Amino acid sequence: MIELARPLRPRTTADLRELIGADLGATTWHHVTQEDIDRFADLTGDHQWIHVDPVRAAESEFGSTIAHGLFGLSLGPGLMEELIVFDGFAHSLNYGYDKVRFPSPLPVGSRIRMRATVSRVDDLGTAANIVISQRYEREGADKPFCVAEQVARLTEHATHPH
Repeated sequence: MIELARPLRPRTTADLRELIGADLGATTWHHVTQEDIDRFADLTGDHQWIHVDPVRAAESEFGSTIAHGLFGLSLGPGLMEELIVFDGFAHSLNYGYDKVRFPSPLPVGSRIRMRATVSRVDDLGTAANIVISQRYEREGADKPFCVAEQVARLTEHATHPH
């Protein structure tokens, strides 16, 4: 199998189509701290005890605080930058997510990474949507803590005849 240079930098819709089915690999490992979880709780206003009360959470079935599901998903754009960037396009926008699930908890102190695969490219004429299947892994866990399909909308630079 050919090793893909990272991050990938496609520049055209044709480049995107060539990536359909491509495994983009995995990001480096990142550490989840209580400070990260607390800052996310402050930002979102979600201060449920299982996220922010280490003493009470230690007595729960999880044995510690766990990150919010949306905390894990919110790491996606930054993690994706390790695998693929769209700076060769005139515009790139996060268009949304499909089929988001949180199949297992993300305990504080975990090391995490993301694996990504290009699922499809939808040609929209002057733009295209690329759909990337994301699997957020926790080191040592059998199940991912998040799975999602990210949709990005990309517009090529206008070409001018010479």
